Amino acid sequence: MRVVVAPDKFKGSVTAHEAAAELAAGIAEVRPDAVVEVLPVADGGEGTLDAALDAGFERHDLTVTGPAGGPVPAAWGRRGDEAVVEMSLASGLAVLPIQGGRPVLAPRTATSRGTGELVAAALDAGCTRVLLGVGGSATTDGGAGMLAALGLRLLDVNGRDLPTGGAALAELHHVDAAQLHPRIRDVEFVLAADVDNPLLGPHGAATVFGPQKGASEQDVLDLDAALAVFRDRLGDALGDPARQAADAPGAGAAGGVGYAGLAVLGARRRPGIDVVLDLVGLDAAVAGADLLLTGEGSLDEQSLGGKTPLGVLHVGRRHGVPVVAVCGRTTLDAATLREAGFAAVHELRALAADPETSMREAPRLLREVGRRIASQ
Repeated sequence: MRVVVAPDKFKGSVTAHEAAAELAAGIAEVRPDAVVEVLPVADGGEGTLDAALDAGFERHDLTVTGPAGGPVPAAWGRRGDEAVVEMSLASGLAVLPIQGGRPVLAPRTATSRGTGELVAAALDAGCTRVLLGVGGSATTDGGAGMLAALGLRLLDVNGRDLPTGGAALAELHHVDAAQLHPRIRDVEFVLAADVDNPLLGPHGAATVFGPQKGASEQDVLDLDAALAVFRDRLGDALGDPARQAADAPGAGAAGGVGYAGLAVLGARRRPGIDVVLDLVGLDAAVAGADLLLTGEGSLDEQSLGGKTPLGVLHVGRRHGVPVVAVCGRTTLDAATLREAGFAAVHELRALAADPETSMREAPRLLREVGRRIASQ
């Protein structure tokens, strides 16, 4: 019996690596003869670097500028000439300062500069392909901070560098690209982003995602207008393709970092889960397997829209391998799950007295699910 275990994180409970390890341990207790391959995955957001490290990338630690402007510890991954940069580690909600037990949201001033510093490190190291995972961001600056870290100067009417954050872009008068990192044109950038929102308007970065980052109604209006100025000034400096990139699917990802990637880095957008599954080599691992396990904390409509479980399911179906999903909870009925193609679904919540216990004791429950799957 050969089993491949490829879950995402169970947010608030266990990492993808921990979830995979517990499921594998449970299987081994019942079927010690089973060959179990553990391949933790992610969907391009939080956990992407960990998945890359598990797949053989080397970790490079770096202190960078956090979203609030102070230093934060971060890292990027390298395997040969390929680099992985996870935006959430440098510019994410998870690295905002904490006050009173809560992150201090800064929708108008949060900067993506730290992400650019990670990208610059990969370029300086000679990497020729950079995978940029952009989920979990705290910023709505259109990627201006990231580009500034790569040498782009954003100047006001008096020729002074703008302050950080999306709101300050309203005062942008001139973009100077003369000092942009010289290796950008020689590098292939892949934007791992699931959303297809444009940069501006009712479906844009500020309107759709700004409120999740603390933006008020007025903040949303101000940020959307400021991003429009950013688009126009970039267009003036770099030509119509940079202006037109604002309308491209994915430009609104991560508060507009998607736009910066498309317009200035020449990035190609791909679904985050596809990028990560390629990184970890899931397709080759599943060939000839008897069973494929996947999962995440909440298996819901969003999961079926292109998150980890669906991406792994597609790989299993391609190889004719049954796919079992494990989750903390699911909001989908049995018919929907069967129609999607899952051979079975196991909820941790069904094994616990209450949701809090399910989250707190997730390692033990995942191991129990592994035992149950191996017994069937």
